[in-house]
Amino acid sequence: MSFDLSHRRTAAAAPLPDALSERLKFNGDNRFHRELRRRVDAQFKHSGTRQRDSAAMYLKTAVILAMFAASYIALVFFATNGWLALAISTVLGSTVACIGFNVMHDGGHQAYSDRRWINRLMALTLDLVGGSSYIWQWKHARFHHTWVNVAGHDSDIDLGVLGRLSPEQPWRPWHRWQHLYLWVLYGVTAIRWHVYGDFRDMITGRVGERPFDRPHGWDLVGFVIGKLVFFTLAFGLPLMLHSIGAVLLFYTTTSAVAGVLLALVFQMAHVVEEADFPAPNAQSRQMDTPWAIHQLETTVDFSRDSRVLSWLIGGLNFQIEHHLFPRISHVHYPAVARVVEATCREYGITYRTHRSFAAGIASHYRWLRQLAMPVDVVPPALLPIDAVPH
Repeated sequence: MSFDLSHRRTAAAAPLPDALSERLKFNGDNRFHRELRRRVDAQFKHSGTRQRDSAAMYLKTAVILAMFAASYIALVFFATNGWLALAISTVLGSTVACIGFNVMHDGGHQAYSDRRWINRLMALTLDLVGGSSYIWQWKHARFHHTWVNVAGHDSDIDLGVLGRLSPEQPWRPWHRWQHLYLWVLYGVTAIRWHVYGDFRDMITGRVGERPFDRPHGWDLVGFVIGKLVFFTLAFGLPLMLHSIGAVLLFYTTTSAVAGVLLALVFQMAHVVEEADFPAPNAQSRQMDTPWAIHQLETTVDFSRDSRVLSWLIGGLNFQIEHHLFPRISHVHYPAVARVVEATCREYGITYRTHRSFAAGIASHYRWLRQLAMPVDVVPPALLPIDAVPH
């Protein structure tokens, strides 16, 4: 049994769908997904391992949160000179990213525990470090995970006018240099969430091009308290002990480190040459592939043999497994990957992976450079198959 996974990327940007009037659906042939889920469930049952509530995950959380507390206290209360403060703020920024990759991510996807309140508590660690777990739930868990790499629906590939990540997005003259300047803008990712993005989304009631339900009741209370706690930690307490210049400098350093790490891990999983950027069918305005096949077409693993990297980034080098089974704790992804890859091979489905972190970075750079060209000057790799000269 096999599925036809051929996909043609369009050379020119097509008009983006109206997110307000269109709800995309996927092809209903879910045989592959049902069989894959059966095999993964059977593996857990055979091994006697729980999909959530892993002791390794609780220990990992304790280590990461202790690192966060120690580096924050060291930076605010004990850094004695600028160079030491710079080093500590780099560690703090890396630890903030670790919280996002590991603790918050599993909690937000209900993958941390079978207990809802524990998942909610772990998801709230994002509010502790400046984001909004409520808005993240809409932006990432709902919009991105459902419609990966579908322009106008996946808000995670929407940089507005600043960059072009999909062939379906319009080209603008300054995109000629996006393969150079976007690396700098990645450092602003976290700062944008802190001081602009979440507040804009709350005011407009939209995440990217898609509307969402603004928080009410306890969700709104959580949003407000989260922001107050973060701004107290980031600015209020430090300003009691240090000059405003020093506080802004090391806040920027910490946030830039976290922003670059968070952005790169996402980009290497989806915004690379090997990933597809499918558009809805021109006639039905629906997706031609089943949901699970869509996840495999648009997602790429990387550096799967590195246990250190996998520990640091919450198993997100196994992005295929995460997208197919978002409610399984990331500590189990290596075992799940063996089942997924074998099943893909049996069904004739392409399983995309980069051997190393560097290979993923290089592929992301080349993809940015390809999309930097005007739409009337497109390399053969982006042209429809029947338009490539023979």
